Amino acid sequence: MKWLRKFQRFYRYPAELKWMFLEAYCLLGWARILKLLPFAKVAPMLGDKMLETSHQSDPEQDQLVRKVSKAIHAMSKLTPWESQCLVRAIAAMRMLEKRGVSSTLYLGSGRDENGKMIAHAWLRSGNFLVTGNEGLERFVVVGIFGNQASRRAANRTPERGLEG
Repeated sequence: MKWLRKFQRFYRYPAELKWMFLEAYCLLGWARILKLLPFAKVAPMLGDKMLETSHQSDPEQDQLVRKVSKAIHAMSKLTPWESQCLVRAIAAMRMLEKRGVSSTLYLGSGRDENGKMIAHAWLRSGNFLVTGNEGLERFVVVGIFGNQASRRAANRTPERGLEG
């Protein structure tokens, strides 16, 4: 009966939010597939290497960024595949890019309680951590990929889209 309550609660959401949850689920799957590829092939899709986007928040976009974060976190718990930090960050970055919102994906490394080397990824938009904000103090940034969504959207013209 627990699933029935979840379904009833989901059913009450506005259509826009339902579509956002579906989009998050699909993008988490796409990002999981990307994780299977060599990182050198995936890196160019993540944005401009070593470019950090602005830390200033746009009040108009804050609500949208929070909705994307909520959708990614909620749907990552329901995927039958692993949807951990990098998968979540890539999916959220793509959702924000589609909506014209810039973001920065960070890759970090650190050590766990046993001294074993571990990696982590997180996504920031403005001053809001969209994904991966748990335990950041343990990680040192080793890679940054900035996605200037507004600039990319301006560079996409109908003519260029038809050329391929």
